[in-house]
Amino acid sequence: MQFRRLLPILSALVLATPAFGQSSLGGAQNVPPPRQAAPAPAQRSEARPPVVNPPAKPQATQRNTQGQQQRPPGQQQQRQAGQPQRPAGQPQAGQGNRAAAGAAAGVAAGAAAGAAATAGAAKPPEPAPTPPAERAPTTGSVTGLPLPRFAALRSDEVNMRSGPGTRFPIEWTYQRRELPVEIVREFELWRRIRDPEGTEGWVHQSTLMGRRSFVVRGAPGSEVMLRRRAEDQATPVARLRPGVVGRLRACEANNPWCEAQIGEFRGYIKRADIWGVGPNEEVK
Repeated sequence: MQFRRLLPILSALVLATPAFGQSSLGGAQNVPPPRQAAPAPAQRSEARPPVVNPPAKPQATQRNTQGQQQRPPGQQQQRQAGQPQRPAGQPQAGQGNRAAAGAAAGVAAGAAAGAAATAGAAKPPEPAPTPPAERAPTTGSVTGLPLPRFAALRSDEVNMRSGPGTRFPIEWTYQRRELPVEIVREFELWRRIRDPEGTEGWVHQSTLMGRRSFVVRGAPGSEVMLRRRAEDQATPVARLRPGVVGRLRACEANNPWCEAQIGEFRGYIKRADIWGVGPNEEVK
């Protein structure tokens, strides 16, 4: 009888006891409630190749020699200070006073010409002979190497002078190591070079080196791809902006692609997108 009275009380205690679970170690422990599954991480999009920009500082600065006004290469020299500039078509001072005398002289000259025409036709003057154009040398007068040929600046400060010697003034100072230049003349220890913008001048041979380099050319804001293989569909390694200077590793003759290196990036670039190598030149 006593057991029957205790049975409902034991049943209530059993139902009120929290649920236990068996752990992997064999002991009983609380079973945690189920958690909501974490969302799967989104797939990363394919990363674009890095962009290589040219340095912010200019690669060359023009020197103001002897207090003369600076002007970009190819620009015509301005009129001397103090000399008045007259508009086109306006006669100079004193020219109006000589107008009547000029008219009279013209009438007399016309009469003389008419008299000469009645005697016989005048023979036209023969044109002056045109001097032959100076031919650009094909080989260097000092080294015997072919001209023109490409080289590179050895340091970050190279002075370009107006003539082959230190007595000539400095026109430009280049601040871009390994900038490609083209040697077009030789004179003793001096070399006349042409830079990628077409400016020419004389530098000492010690400021040049034979290592081949190139500069990316193109419109401002454009990009040139450095690719993993010499193919148009190859994976891009880096995107190069105009003005970036790199090193030429190899170019096969008559091949539109060249192997190049820009910093830590290596790949292939089209010959037509760079300056510093001939159209069909071989570089080893």
